[in-house]
Amino acid sequence: MESLPEPARVVQLPDGTYTYAHPSHLPAQPPAVPVVQHIHHAPPDRTVQRIALGSGVGAGAVAAGVYFGPLLVGVLTAIAANLALLAFLAAVCAWGVVTAVKNLDGRGRTGKGRG
Repeated sequence: MESLPEPARVVQLPDGTYTYAHPSHLPAQPPAVPVVQHIHHAPPDRTVQRIALGSGVGAGAVAAGVYFGPLLVGVLTAIAANLALLAFLAAVCAWGVVTAVKNLDGRGRTGKGRG
């Protein structure tokens, strides 16, 4: 069985047009220099997922953690903000009550009682 001849290549001529040329008619080209690519960023950290999958937790649990993790952080932040607002309002109300009782008692700013 005969081997097939080498197929013709498409080459670009100096005038910019393309044509077919048999490889034996092409000039010898120097060997290609390998391109070294440097990537200057670290791959994403998958430590938690690897530990979870390695300990027998399924991929569904890992996906749920990836989805609900940031959601839980957002909810806890909102709850903390609400509690801080309620604590501030409680402090303002307590200050108002103390001030009103002092003024009704007659002591006011002087600190002197009835007597």
